[in-house]
Amino acid sequence: MPKFLLFLFFFIIQTTHGFGQESWTIVLPNIGTFSSPRCTDLNNDGTKDIVLGGGRLEFQKCDTAMFALDGKTGKILWNIGARDQIFGSAVLLDITNDGIEDAFINGRSSELKAIDGANGKEVWSFDTTFYSAEGTKKWFNFYNPQFIHDVDQDGFKDILIANGGDIWVLPHNPNRAGGKIVIISSKTGKLLAEAVMPDGCEIYMSISINFNKKEPLKSKIIFGTGGETIRGNLFVGTIEMVLKNKLSEASILDISLYKGFISPPVWVDINQDNEKDIVVSSVDGRILAFDGLTFRKIWQTKLDDTEAYSSLAVGKFNTDEIPDFFVSFAQGVWPDLSWTKQAMINGQSGKIEYLDSLGYYQTSSPVVVDITGDGIDEVLLSVDYQIINDKNTKEFYTTLYAIDFTHNEAVPIVDRLPGHNVSSTAWI
Repeated sequence: MPKFLLFLFFFIIQTTHGFGQESWTIVLPNIGTFSSPRCTDLNNDGTKDIVLGGGRLEFQKCDTAMFALDGKTGKILWNIGARDQIFGSAVLLDITNDGIEDAFINGRSSELKAIDGANGKEVWSFDTTFYSAEGTKKWFNFYNPQFIHDVDQDGFKDILIANGGDIWVLPHNPNRAGGKIVIISSKTGKLLAEAVMPDGCEIYMSISINFNKKEPLKSKIIFGTGGETIRGNLFVGTIEMVLKNKLSEASILDISLYKGFISPPVWVDINQDNEKDIVVSSVDGRILAFDGLTFRKIWQTKLDDTEAYSSLAVGKFNTDEIPDFFVSFAQGVWPDLSWTKQAMINGQSGKIEYLDSLGYYQTSSPVVVDITGDGIDEVLLSVDYQIINDKNTKEFYTTLYAIDFTHNEAVPIVDRLPGHNVSSTAWI
């Protein structure tokens, strides 16, 4: 059995707005992670702490599948177990009324839990047995949750989340259970609504919402179906359609004939009409932009010989005022994915303005910050490499690169760190 060592690093990135705090490293033996850190002050010391998911191999229980670390020292504040990998990234909301945010986090084998942020005790765990309709209804992986308006009127925002992906079906077998979008009470974990995919296909995508504050039911949602080997569709619907189980009324934005849609989309205004538009990537390596009002396609571009599993980064990467996009895609065809390809895409035209190929395949997403203070954003990207050591065995290491579009250069900004970062995105 492979051994895991989860290394967590806190370090300083010096910008024009420098700050000071001692760096630290913590090692958690026999734990790995696909999760990304989320930060909030759990112990009232004025410094944000870190909430993360973890686990071991698929289908293995783990006593530290969800945990919190002290932001000052890296010390474990609390940990809680799960029956499978917790690959999701937490969302935070105080449902215990103690002034400390509580954590909601998701993973494989239908794991979805609410955890008291102050002490790490489980508030609720989604009860798939209760909602299985005497075994006729199946539940699969939960993907990253989103908070929506207070559906059950108990004073707390509720959760919109996708569920799908049957691990036991062979990769190219099209006969697989359809996915669904559900609404769950954040306070109790009660199932409030569920809606099946309009095309009957599976879902692996975390839902992206364009909130309508005046009419929450009209808030638009983007969701996609299909996977690495199975075709799928990209839809736009509303929260009201989920509540009424009428996703059949959703509009189709795009059809993918051979692969599906997995990466979460973004809502961002790229045509300067003061309405958010839709930008999304498909598994087959395309990046697509749609008008948020008319759903008309604005542009489409493609990275040849790639597949997309990570989120887009949005930033100001050139001198115009239209938001631009940065992607890091896998090169090859699943499951033979060994390297990555990166691109910066002009948000107005869809043209590729920067192209690179850094590191082994991983699905962590780029993050954006103006490190140089020149008004043009840089991208921070986790990059993995491997070396053959003197014992003729492979050793993986990871680092962070800063990509500067003003000078078109990629520069490592931290020393080489041990391990392979599969999908954990940095937090700034």
